[in-house]
Formats: sequence, C-alpha cells, structure tokens
Amino acid sequence: MLEQINGVQDLKKLDIAQKKKLADEIRDYILETISTNGGHLASNLGVVELTIALHSVFNVPEDKIIWDVGHQTYTHKILTGRKEQFKKIRTKEGIAGFPKINESEADCFNTGHSSTSISVALGMARARDLKKQKNNIIAVIGDGALTGGMALEALNDAGSSNSKIIVILNDNEMSISKNVGGVNMLLSKLRTKKLYSRTNIKLKAIIGKIPKVGPFFVKVVQRIKRGVKQLIIPKMYFEDIGFTYLGPVDGHDIEKLESILELSKQVDKPVLIHVLTKKGKGYKIAEQNPDKFHATGSFDLKTGKSKTQKAKDYSKVFGDKLIKLAEKNDKIVAITAAMKDGTGLKEFSHRFPTRFFDVGIAEQHALGLAAGLAKEGMIPVVPIYASFYQRAYDQVIHDICLQNLPVVMCVDRAGLVGADGETHHGAFDMSFFKIIPNLTILAPKDFKELEQMLKFAVNLGTPVVIRYPRGKESEEAFTKHDEVMLGKAEVLQEGKDITIIGIGKTVSSAMELAQKLKEENIQAEVINARFLKPFDKETVRKSISKTRDVITLEDNCLIGGLGSEVKELIAENSSMQDINIECYGIEDKFMGFATWEDIFSKVSYKCKKEKV
Repeated sequence: MLEQINGVQDLKKLDIAQKKKLADEIRDYILETISTNGGHLASNLGVVELTIALHSVFNVPEDKIIWDVGHQTYTHKILTGRKEQFKKIRTKEGIAGFPKINESEADCFNTGHSSTSISVALGMARARDLKKQKNNIIAVIGDGALTGGMALEALNDAGSSNSKIIVILNDNEMSISKNVGGVNMLLSKLRTKKLYSRTNIKLKAIIGKIPKVGPFFVKVVQRIKRGVKQLIIPKMYFEDIGFTYLGPVDGHDIEKLESILELSKQVDKPVLIHVLTKKGKGYKIAEQNPDKFHATGSFDLKTGKSKTQKAKDYSKVFGDKLIKLAEKNDKIVAITAAMKDGTGLKEFSHRFPTRFFDVGIAEQHALGLAAGLAKEGMIPVVPIYASFYQRAYDQVIHDICLQNLPVVMCVDRAGLVGADGETHHGAFDMSFFKIIPNLTILAPKDFKELEQMLKFAVNLGTPVVIRYPRGKESEEAFTKHDEVMLGKAEVLQEGKDITIIGIGKTVSSAMELAQKLKEENIQAEVINARFLKPFDKETVRKSISKTRDVITLEDNCLIGGLGSEVKELIAENSSMQDINIECYGIEDKFMGFATWEDIFSKVSYKCKKEKV
C-alpha cells in the first residue's frame, strides 16, 4: 500500500481495510528508518492511525493541522509527499524531524516546543473568521503538553471564543516520562468513560431481552443513569469551559476515528476530541519502554539495544554529584519539568522521593516553585534543557533574581545539539541570562569542573546558572583544576603571542588551537573563563595587554556572550584600543542541523605578530 501513496489524494482512495494495511507498512517504514537514523520513535508509532484518519477526513493545506511539539509528524510527512525524503530524516541531506513551513505547504506552522498548538490554532481560526473563510483548523496536542500553562491559557480563551476549532487530545498517558499532576488525574477519570459506556451498552442489551420486565427495567435504569454517571465521571471540565467534548475514542481504530472527525466538522463551536493511543504501538519493545524510545539513537530492531555504547555524559555526572551533595545537606531539593531521566535525576528521585518534585511540562511553574522553596530556606536545583529555559525567563528575573534567592539553575543541552535542529539548540542562554542582575553564570570545561561548580553553587546563597553541553566530555585531558572561586578565571597555559579564551566545552578547542599554533612557533596563553558573570576582567586584561592578540571561543550566539564581554573590556580601556580580536561562536541566525563540528572544526587564527 505504501508504494501507492505519493500524496494525500492517494490515501483518500483507499478503503478501511487498505488503510489498516497501510498503517502496518508505515510503522515498519518508521522503525526501519529510525533504527538507522535515530529520532523520536514511540510518539510517532502511537499516532499512525490518527494521522491516516486526519488526512482522510480533512483537506490539507486548505485545512490546517498544527502539531503540538511536532515530534510525532513522521506519518504526516510520509503521507504528504515526503516518503522518499523520509529515508534521510534528521540529516543535512534529508528532512527535519519537526514540522517546517519551508519544507512543505502541508506544514502550516513550525513547532518544536510543547503546549503551543491551541494558541496558534485559535489565532488561525480567528484570522479565518475575519476573512470569512470556511476551512477547518485542527490542533493535535498530547496529554503531557496539556500540563503546560500556555495550553491551559489557550483552552480558556478558545472555550469562550465561539470560533470553530478542533482540538485533538492525543492521550497516551506519557510526556517523555510518565505523566503527573492534576490534569493527568482528570484525564484518568475521563478515560473511565470508555469502560462505563461499554459496560452500559452490554447491560442494556442483556436486560432488554428479559420478557415483560426487561424493557420497563431499562427505562428505569435510564432515568437514574445521569446520577450513576456522575458517581463514575465527574462533571466534564472541557464542556464546562465551552468545548463540545467527543470521546474517548480508540486512537488505533481508523474507522471510528474517521467517524468522530467527520462529526466534529459539523459542530460550529470549539470541539475537543479525546483520543486514546499507545505510545510505541506496534513495536512491543517500545510499548514496554516508551520513555526509553521517546527519542533514540540508532538501535537493533530485534533487540531494541542501542548500536552505540552509551558513554558517561554531563547529565549523569550532574545527577551523581547532586546525590552526594544532598546526602550531606538536607536542604537540597531537585525539580524537573517532566525530564527526570533526560536531566540525570532518576536516581535522585529514588534516593530522596520527598525532596524531588516533577511538575510536568511546566517550566514557568518549576521556577516559581523553586523560588518559593528557596524563600523558605531550601536550596532548589532545577535542571532544564537550554532551549526550554527560554520558557521561564520572567520567573528567573522576577521571582528568583529580583529577590536574590538561592536557586541553582542547571542549563542542560547548552550549545548545539545536532539533528533536533533550531528549536532545540541552546544557542542563546548565555546572552539572555547575562543581562539579569544578581545572577552568577558558570560553564565547566569537563566533568570534574562540573562537580566543582555544583558544589560551589549550592553553597553560594544567591541565584546561579551552570550551563553544560549534551553528551560526553571532550577528549582533552585537563590536568589542572583550580578551586572554583567567585568570578575567577583559570589560566591553563601561559604564552606571550596570543590569548585564547574559551568557556565551557570550547576550552578544549582553545587548547587544541594553542597546540596548532605552537607548531608554528606561536606561543598562546589559554584562559578558561569559567565565569561569564562576574567576568574576570583583571586576568583577561592582564593577558591581552601582554599579547595584544586575542581569540574567543563559545558555543553561544556571538551577540551578548563571551566575545561581547571581551570586546566591552577592550572598549573600556584606552590603552587596549589597538588589540586584535576575533570571536568564534554561533552566528546571528537560527542554525538548522548544525553540529559542534560544523562550527568549530575549521577554527583557525593567523597571529598578527611575526612568528618568533
């Protein structure tokens, strides 16, 4: 069946039996491709039938489908003319792992972070209404993303809007980890409706067959049904705020899905369709380990085992060190936004269950919670991916730094993260954190320095950011690890011809560059900045006043980062106006599939001085 599908018009010609066969073939195709390329597996396996039903009922691109987060769009891409390109998904030669408006007109909006789709859908619906058009606007959002404040804000607005939008709640009981919180409890109660309805129908059929008294008894039961229902199913939240609630419906039954989607088109007000799916559907190993297969590298299809041996990474080092510190200090608590595995907190959650808080996908709340804990004498440690910290910027400023509260904000996945692309690169965190008063910003050059910095941070008593990259440490074996002192850089190598300043992961690149220059008889002084804020102006000033040449390396955008700090220092000192400076980092643009090597493998520098 898959060979016959070159676009959604081909899909619409199939009958239900053919679509079921197509679903099986698409799953096989996704498994074959992702086991080689890596990617988001479990979520995509869970929405195959839902996606087939959506494209069978609606007409893209006239009808708009906004995919929340967007990491579940593989079937969507396959069905909308990108079947062959899918073989190279998440590579420079292929297509992105998320919706991209420059890739296909079927992708109506770029997504990569959660909880945004309903807001966008409502905006599109209101624009449609103003233009007096009649197309359908559909937001597909997972139950995990529904914990995000933006999604709840959008539901509140949409419910009273009278704009016709269709919200599809893809309920698989998972974010990346198992869902938590009150919204999850609400959905758990709504799921019981399926059991209630099925049982009710069966009982009605059995009782109705009883001679004479059967039909009468059925009528009696129907009179009290609403009362019984209220005992089993609480008053519908979605109905109460203005939505027509449809479901729950089996998200793997194409025929039922098409029927309920067709029904939703007839409702001239906001509709929410509750769809029950299974993350990892069709691949038993992923069904049993949906968190492991949320995002995966290449793996063996038969065993599910990774083809590459997992090395110790920064997240694991962070988690292990935090446990050691928490054993000695009972004020230390940890907070995650649905990312305990990805941020290295899984073991901490087992060791200190009463001092661990998973707030779901709710970064703003995570930082507000941390502020409250800190105000009452605790030391909250909050690891969140760099690109997701953007979502809680106001809380960092207003709730934490304004009151100078001792919250340790660990910025994981800082810098470039490769195949996930521009929505997931941590390219801006040093710049947007740098301008906030009362905030200390550090970045470690290796695992040992991360441990040192974490110990320093929990004892500082003021707001701290520690940013570190994804994955393992560099191959550079650092023998020098000075004690971490507030605002103090570390001179790793002395020289007289040029100063090379790195921070975090780029310190290893600084050492490599110094070695290359040594082969040209150029003696480089290498400085590990350690602190972006407070910046060690004295150590840097002394060095570049001596060498008169300087190069900076950073895995952050060049505007507002390390290079900018050094340029400001030069501008402030009249005796340093003839200093030669070159800055390497991330350019002022959104990077696509860029990797660390793409940016820094070609770093070179010609010293302005004559060779010694």
